[in-house]
Amino acid sequence: MLFTEIDHVAIAVFDLEAAIKYYQDTFGCEVEHRELVEKDGVEEALLKVADSYIQLLTPSRPDSPVAKYMEKKGEGIHHVGYRVADCAAALDAVKSQGHKVIDDAPRPGSRGTTVAFVHPKTAFGTLIELVQE
Repeated sequence: MLFTEIDHVAIAVFDLEAAIKYYQDTFGCEVEHRELVEKDGVEEALLKVADSYIQLLTPSRPDSPVAKYMEKKGEGIHHVGYRVADCAAALDAVKSQGHKVIDDAPRPGSRGTTVAFVHPKTAFGTLIELVQE
């Protein structure tokens, strides 16, 4: 099995501060990590839940993939991140089976991870992020 566990569920939001406050006030979640990911055009807040995270994402510029997604679909679940031991090997396994990917090679992700995305068209409508810590 390539997946070792669920890393995060990413939720796209228009107002990051309001979303953080909602999760803090309603569920007692606290922000463990926050980062502006310039390359992807997003600001994120990671809220720890057991060994996984809720990743709240908001666009930091109007041309980012998350901004374009939200124009079409609004707020809500954006993708699921699965931990893998070796991002390159997992991505190669996906590609070798003929599935469509967004990243041809692993790239740096937030909090020092290595990531690659699998296209939702070949993953039953779910954008999948492969995450290597």
